Amino acid sequence: MTTLADSRTAPETYYAGAYWGPRRESPEACAQRAAAFFNLLAAGDPLLANWNKIPKPRGKGRKTPLMPPDLPTLTEAFRRGVNREPGGPAFEQLGLTVSAYNDGPPNERVFVNMTCGSYTQNSSANVCVLSIPSKGESAERMLTASMLTGVTRSMALAWEPDWAVAMSETYRELDGRQGKDDPWLGWVTYLPSHRGTVPPLPSPVRIEPVEDRGTLIILTPERFTVANPEHIALARRVRELLAQAGLMRRAEAGPRG
Repeated sequence: MTTLADSRTAPETYYAGAYWGPRRESPEACAQRAAAFFNLLAAGDPLLANWNKIPKPRGKGRKTPLMPPDLPTLTEAFRRGVNREPGGPAFEQLGLTVSAYNDGPPNERVFVNMTCGSYTQNSSANVCVLSIPSKGESAERMLTASMLTGVTRSMALAWEPDWAVAMSETYRELDGRQGKDDPWLGWVTYLPSHRGTVPPLPSPVRIEPVEDRGTLIILTPERFTVANPEHIALARRVRELLAQAGLMRRAEAGPRG
C-alpha cells in the first residue's frame, strides 16, 4: 500500500479522465462527441489543437490526422475500433475505442484514449482519458488550475459523463475512493447535476457551473500536490463534505506516513 511518506517523495504525474456507464451509441454518435471534444480542447491551447489517430497495431500504418475534425474520418476510426478477437466476431457491447496523440515534441506528447458506445453492465464501461506531460514548457502551461479546468469542462460537455476528474496519479492512491461507482476527488472534479447539489466548500475551493449540466470543483488555485500536507487535508475535508451531501461515499482513514 502506498503511504503518505512514500507519495511525497515520488514524482507526480497528472491526467484527466471522464467516466460513464452503459450507453449504446453508434460510430457516428461517438465521432460527433469526439469532434466536439477536440474542438473544445483546441480552443484552450495550441498543444491540444492537432491530433493523429494511433494505428492498430501501434507503429504501423500511415499517419491519420484527426484535426480539424472530419466526421467521416472519425466515424470510420470508431467503426474500426470495435473490440474483436483476431479473425473473430465483433464484441459491439464492449464499445468502440480510438486512441490519438498530439503533434507536440516527443517528450511533451499528449495521448488520449476514448471508448464510447459500450453497453456492458459496467459502471465505467466508457472512458476518455487524457495524459498530461510531466516535463517541459507544455507541462508548465498545462499543469495549472485554469488549463485543467478547461480540459475537464471539455470532457463534461462533449462526453456527458457520470463524473470527470483531473488529478495527480499519486494522489489517486490516497483519495479514499470506496466503490466502482464512486468518483475520485481530484484537483479538478466534475459532478453532473443528477448526483445532487454541491454544498458550500471551504476556501480556497472554487465551484463553477458547467452550463445546466453540473458543477466543477477546483480544490486549489496553485498546483495540487501530495507534497503539500495542506492540500491533502483540504481534499479529505472536501470529500467528507461531499459525502455528507450524498455526492460520493465517505472516505476511510487514508494511509499515513
